[in-house]
Amino acid sequence: MLNWRLKSLSLTHNMKKILLFILLITSAAYSNAQTKLNVVLAGLSHDHVNLIMNSYAKGEVNIIAIAEQNPVLVERFKKRFKFADSIFYTDLKEALKYKKPDVVLAFNAINDHLAVVEVSAPLGISVMVEKPLAVTVKQAERMAELARLHKIHLLTNYETTWYPSNQEAYTRVKDNTIGEIRKMVVHDGHRGPKEIGVSKEFLSWLTDPKQNGGGAIIDFGCYGANLMTWLMNGEAPISVTAITKQIKKDVYPNVDDDATIILEYPKSTGIIEASWNWPFNIKDMEIFGLTGYVQAVNSNTLRVKENKSPDYKLAEAKPLATAYSSHLDYLAAVLRNEIKPGNDLSSLENNLIVVKILEAAKRSAKEGKKVMLSK
Repeated sequence: MLNWRLKSLSLTHNMKKILLFILLITSAAYSNAQTKLNVVLAGLSHDHVNLIMNSYAKGEVNIIAIAEQNPVLVERFKKRFKFADSIFYTDLKEALKYKKPDVVLAFNAINDHLAVVEVSAPLGISVMVEKPLAVTVKQAERMAELARLHKIHLLTNYETTWYPSNQEAYTRVKDNTIGEIRKMVVHDGHRGPKEIGVSKEFLSWLTDPKQNGGGAIIDFGCYGANLMTWLMNGEAPISVTAITKQIKKDVYPNVDDDATIILEYPKSTGIIEASWNWPFNIKDMEIFGLTGYVQAVNSNTLRVKENKSPDYKLAEAKPLATAYSSHLDYLAAVLRNEIKPGNDLSSLENNLIVVKILEAAKRSAKEGKKVMLSK
């Protein structure tokens, strides 16, 4: 097509080359614009919203509307990212009357995720929420019911999903490099949300037992539950046992700030250590198999050891395929039917089990006993 256009013009050879280059650049830019997702944001109070805002600033996504009631947050983001007044709505239902996005991204309190799905699903609009999926099993099951009824995708976003180290550790398990899993240990957390300086709006619901469902047990316990459910091929544990503590009761009087959760499987055990009391930020995962060990030390580094090897070895994880490298790339591939979520880390099936684990963990900590999970 480009050559035909150029041939129809009486131009010198060099002029044709220059015009061809310009047309190719323009065509590529148009193609890129076509593949960018058009998203509506439900809420701005979750600090992970800064990630999507950074993507917007880089031209990687189109934010076509934002539903947020808090005028302080509206002014903050309007000023920082030069949004027009017309992009803001106080109500998601109202926003979706006028805007037709590819997907709604929820950056509000966990307890508000159900309301986002109740508005979006009947319109046939898919939803991705920030972790975890819901505060209660009842909420999660209602969200799943709506998603299935209206045939939308309902996905959950975790930072650790996009870690090359976790994906490669998973591959080593599936390739039987370390043998059948016997023990999994996941550490997640930091010094505490107040200590690391999260926004006032985020802190207010993160430390509210109704809005967040708990403290560290929810905020960071969900990561381990998500990863272990994935490693166990979508199998729920037989039982859940948990201990929670309020080490900093003066700082976090209404929720726990430290949690240890034990998941029992037929031949394996999972230990989730979630805390707002770590001396530093941590997100790592250890997997012990019959014949070897692999640790995702951080987002890119692996530490491995075979049973016959005298030493641990460090390795850099391979870069991920584009579709699995970020939540936006993954979302785009799912919406284009290039990926079926199945039991992926973001999938509805995985995250229904995550909510069951977290609810059982809260009950176990409260009652001081093991909780059996019904099938």
